[in-house]
Amino acid sequence: MTSPSPYIRLAWLLCAAWLLVGCASTQGPRDPADPWEGYNRAMFQFNEAVDKAVLKPVAQGYVKVTPRPVRTGIGNFFANLGDVTNLFNNLLQLKFEPALNDFGRITFNSTIGLLGILDVASHMDLPKSNEDFGQTLGHWGVPSGPYLVLPLLGPSTLRDAPSLYVDARTNPLYYHEPEGRRNILAGVYVIDTRAGFLSIEQAMDGIATDRYTAIRDFYLQRREFLVHNGEPPGRDTGADLFDELEALEALEAEEARQRQEGQ
Repeated sequence: MTSPSPYIRLAWLLCAAWLLVGCASTQGPRDPADPWEGYNRAMFQFNEAVDKAVLKPVAQGYVKVTPRPVRTGIGNFFANLGDVTNLFNNLLQLKFEPALNDFGRITFNSTIGLLGILDVASHMDLPKSNEDFGQTLGHWGVPSGPYLVLPLLGPSTLRDAPSLYVDARTNPLYYHEPEGRRNILAGVYVIDTRAGFLSIEQAMDGIATDRYTAIRDFYLQRREFLVHNGEPPGRDTGADLFDELEALEALEAEEARQRQEGQ
């Protein structure tokens, strides 16, 4: 679930991305992980323009008019749906203990937690996982491939981009009817998710001289961090960026803690 109606349009967006890649600049790559930098920078600027004109102002307005406890409940509701995807991918990775943890979270949050509005599972020592199909492929040795910025969907890689469709199909919202209500819920998810990045965005701006490069490097190293369960190979060669990554992860965790306290 990554845009107001990803389940219908995602395949079209990916096809458009592949076509645009074929038209990308043929200049020599500046980074081996980003051979399509000409296209990626152009798409990054397009996405930034859309975000600046639409998503960011809406997210800021959402934060301004929506009380924190309400935002917390909304975020918890969508996080509970996402636990189904976590469960699916932990099973595919043969991580049975985390999968059992995910099942417990879904069970308790969907019942005692009123369809996930209350995150009671976290208070029962059932921590939330963070798994997706791209990580599953990486777990089984599929390389990430080149960095790729998707239209509207943002940073990805050649491995992770098609995985978005699989993750969308494992989210219960994909099957919610009627379609109009599903699209409204997906739109709320996008706004709530964008609002959650506002504070992280400020921190990123404070450490970045080139926003495109900072987001690319953060995304790629974070994906390696997740695929290797927090122990990516070659950490010593990128300690500075990982320190920044961990600082941003800590900031995100603090935001989540504050949302919990606002319940």
